[in-house]
Amino acid sequence: MNSRLFKILLGPIAALIIFVILSRQGLSQPIAGTACVLVWMAMWWILEPVDLGVTSFLPFVFFPILGVMDASTVAMQYMEQTIFLFMGGFFIAYAMEKWNLHQRLAYKVLRNTGQKPSRVLLGVMLTTFIISMWISNTATVMMLLAAVLSIVRHEHLFDRKYHSQIACALLLGLGYTASIGGMATLVGTPTNMIFAGFYDKTFPDALPISFSRWFMFAFPFSLTLATIAYFIIRKLFIHKDADRKFDMEFIRKEQEKLGKMSTEEKRVLVVFFITVLLWFTRADIQIGDSVFRGWASYLSFGKWIKDSTIAMAAATVLFILPSGKIKTEALLEWKDVTKLPLRILLLFGSGFALAKGFEQSGLGNLLAGKLILLKDFPTWIIVLGVATLVTVLSEFASNVASIQLMLPILLPLSASMGTDPLQLMVPATLAASFGYMLPVATAANTIVYGTGYIPVKSMMRTGFLLNVCGILLLTLLMRVLHF
Repeated sequence: MNSRLFKILLGPIAALIIFVILSRQGLSQPIAGTACVLVWMAMWWILEPVDLGVTSFLPFVFFPILGVMDASTVAMQYMEQTIFLFMGGFFIAYAMEKWNLHQRLAYKVLRNTGQKPSRVLLGVMLTTFIISMWISNTATVMMLLAAVLSIVRHEHLFDRKYHSQIACALLLGLGYTASIGGMATLVGTPTNMIFAGFYDKTFPDALPISFSRWFMFAFPFSLTLATIAYFIIRKLFIHKDADRKFDMEFIRKEQEKLGKMSTEEKRVLVVFFITVLLWFTRADIQIGDSVFRGWASYLSFGKWIKDSTIAMAAATVLFILPSGKIKTEALLEWKDVTKLPLRILLLFGSGFALAKGFEQSGLGNLLAGKLILLKDFPTWIIVLGVATLVTVLSEFASNVASIQLMLPILLPLSASMGTDPLQLMVPATLAASFGYMLPVATAANTIVYGTGYIPVKSMMRTGFLLNVCGILLLTLLMRVLHF
């Protein structure tokens, strides 16, 4: 039996064992069925014998068979509105990439940050942080990788003795900051949107997780963590003797090749800024005792508008607005978005379906009864434990898989503790982006590791320090700030 077949069989075998054990304990078929699907998905998420998109089929196939819920109800979870927020964000990213707007931003920041390795590192991380707040972490790394490698491969810019360490620093800075910056906004990484969709769906009458509400908490946290990451990487890899000025002529030449900002770039930039402005101002913003009413509150149908509505409206505009080069071509054509990652959309849907299964089968309430022993611990200790557990899990499984596994469990735990579920769900969501140690932990890690400039030991050492700092910072902020 080959390794892949063995990993494939582990999922259904583990699921069958769980189903039999729970059934013999007198639990209902829907509860046992939900648990076995969860275990099967967890095994395949972690071992990845098949693509994660394939794993996403399991709830749709087995929830009706096991009597958890009917196929129509399951199918509705796969088209939850949060999925359209992610889709719209990708469309905007494709438009920026199509017209080289991302490269212009990268070169401009690099030229303005200085002529020393430590300043270039700052420029790379700052550029990555800004872009990754709005588009996917993977897309951000792919966009900026060519610019960073062009710096790395100009060996004459740096002291040859320290070139490998500086290269490692720049690429680690790129990979890590893509994950950190993505935490700052709802659209920055899929885990944030999964959490927002899960929470809004579970608590429809509660204050929704709007774009601005998430940003008010997550941006200061991610900015602080990015700053910590910069100093860690600089301390470990950029020796004082290597931190000398160098010639930035080649960056100036690359920037000159782009020429003046084109009509297409300007139009995409306008759409982008209007979209961000509408995201920020849609919902009411509370600062202290003051409440600033969002524009949606002035509309009779404002409560029906979500951030996903704005994202898809922006995408529609990009498909309509003409480009300046070819009159018959829009800023964004359908051929430009055929690479939309369907697997991620399916992952979203499977997570929502799993959460619905927890709710309808009664498995969530059952877990609440089992976890009630933890209710006497201080909340900050449980937050620390949750953040640590999710971080460790994210090193071996995707961040999307990690948060999908944890959210349905944290909901009954918070109920048994009598605490606000956000106190556990928010740190878990942010910690899902903490996979910094292993090349397989995130797509960003995998991409930068694949360049060949980063030794595994260097990534593990740096990632461990960053994980610890992230967990402690997150625990501290959840104690002193209220989401």
